[in-house]
Amino acid sequence: MKKHKIVILDGNCANPGDLSWEEFEKLGEVTVYPYTADGDVVERAKGADIVIDNKVNITAETIDALPDLKYIGLLSTGYNVVDLDAAKKRGIPVCNVPAYSTMSVAQHAVMLMTALAARLFAHANAVKNGEWGRSDNFCLFKGEVTELCYKTLGIIGYGSIGRAVAKIALAMGMKVIACKRHTCATDKGVRLVDSLDELLNEADVITLHCDLNAGNAKMVNADFLSKVKKGAILINTARGGLVDEKAVRQALDDGTLSGFGADVLAEEPPRNGSPLTGADNCIITPHVAWASREARSRLLKAAKANIDAFLAGDPINVVY
Repeated sequence: MKKHKIVILDGNCANPGDLSWEEFEKLGEVTVYPYTADGDVVERAKGADIVIDNKVNITAETIDALPDLKYIGLLSTGYNVVDLDAAKKRGIPVCNVPAYSTMSVAQHAVMLMTALAARLFAHANAVKNGEWGRSDNFCLFKGEVTELCYKTLGIIGYGSIGRAVAKIALAMGMKVIACKRHTCATDKGVRLVDSLDELLNEADVITLHCDLNAGNAKMVNADFLSKVKKGAILINTARGGLVDEKAVRQALDDGTLSGFGADVLAEEPPRNGSPLTGADNCIITPHVAWASREARSRLLKAAKANIDAFLAGDPINVVY
């Protein structure tokens, strides 16, 4: 079997050391870089016929500078980091990994929702800093605790993750609604509403599970927030670009939202900070909803299967 030269540009995203690249190494020479700056891609990928990428930009210029490149594999579902037109022009398949983290992201979204409803961190920190120990009463309230049973969850983006969240919410006794124009299928117990405005008006909790595109960038803006039920909780485990962070901060400050939880921000990592820093009842996690060990293990297995299919002459999960 021909030995291949495989370069993994940013391996630490999917495998920070707790998993193995052994299956990839069976195919040939494998070089794994923890991280790669965009400007270093050509030098590092020189001579490779297979390049594996997560979040490093692979531009048309990069593709043109790599004459040996035959295949680009993604350690992600998203593929916006690759110039697809340039790859297609060269006949280079670009293959992603869909649906590997559905349950992990759904779990994370529900975790954010329940933590915000319970004001979990405010209460836990009150114990940690000794405030409860100094309390005159047997209990200590650091904000209103909300019971989610019988509350209404509005799901924007009813794909595989949205459906998984719906099933968990229904099991918790919540009512679940989804907007028709953000939905291709429904499950028992989920009610479709005619418009986004109707969803915003009814939902006690709103969770985003839609793709980011030119038509919905910053869809959560001042106008969107003016239509939500007062005191609603908003969750975003989809894409940071869906949210106008300044508008959300204002909504938290004036009580329009009682809580906001996100695993994504407009800038990642947020080197320039975020308007959401320091907001009350706001939980931001560092884009790890997808990253359970189980999900990352499935990711590597599927990425290897994509390569095997390509080498067999029948590539799968091609995104153009």
